[in-house]
Amino acid sequence: MKRLEGYTSIITGGAGGIGKAAAKKFLLEGANVMLVDMNQESLDSVKAELDEYGPVETTVADVTNEDDVKNYVDQTVKQFGTVDVFFNNAGIEGKVAPIPEQSADDFMKVMNVNVLGSFLGLKYVMPVMAKQNSGSIINTSSVAGLMGSPGVSPYTTSKHGVVGLTKTAALEVADSNVRVNSIHPSPVNTRMMRSLEKGFNPDDAESARTEQEQAIPMNRYGESEDIANLALFLASDESNFISGSQYRIDGGMAAK
Repeated sequence: MKRLEGYTSIITGGAGGIGKAAAKKFLLEGANVMLVDMNQESLDSVKAELDEYGPVETTVADVTNEDDVKNYVDQTVKQFGTVDVFFNNAGIEGKVAPIPEQSADDFMKVMNVNVLGSFLGLKYVMPVMAKQNSGSIINTSSVAGLMGSPGVSPYTTSKHGVVGLTKTAALEVADSNVRVNSIHPSPVNTRMMRSLEKGFNPDDAESARTEQEQAIPMNRYGESEDIANLALFLASDESNFISGSQYRIDGGMAAK
């Protein structure tokens, strides 16, 4: 039997690299998938790539808009009947600059997407899962959510916030057999890192990449598929006694 046979999953940030990789793995393991992202064209493109693997639908939503969040949960339940897995994955990186050069507007933009967006997803998914007395929620944080990261204070602060949400949510739904965990990737080979590399070294982004890779003992970025493999484990029944935990997936960074 497939690991997610008959399960329904929501993936926010579904048109991004990690979201798409996770969606493919979930589909191959038998899940229905609702992809959520900001842009219908991007969602349509990903859906076209994934349709052959299983049932996949899309909903356009701004995760900072409460009505949009309620709608993507409602649409998932309407389409598939339930929500068994919630990959609370949408996030942005923000501006690279020291704290004195960060504007309040830039700071709040990152906080709104990464923290408020995660909170709103939890607010509307948790009751669905609690009612059915089962479910798994995976919140995407970062290694930056467990340590300091100079130059990206909005991002680092927001990803620490995701840890607090994860632990609190895990306690609130533990008696309903709902699990809530966070994952903490090192740099991953996606669009976000291209943006950060340019921010760290506008004149030589490739040097910034080399420096970032050298900080990882395995001497490479993670790939979207690496992160998707961890999300699949936490989505499956194989993790049915794991909740409130922070899973680093960082090529050995925590060992230093």
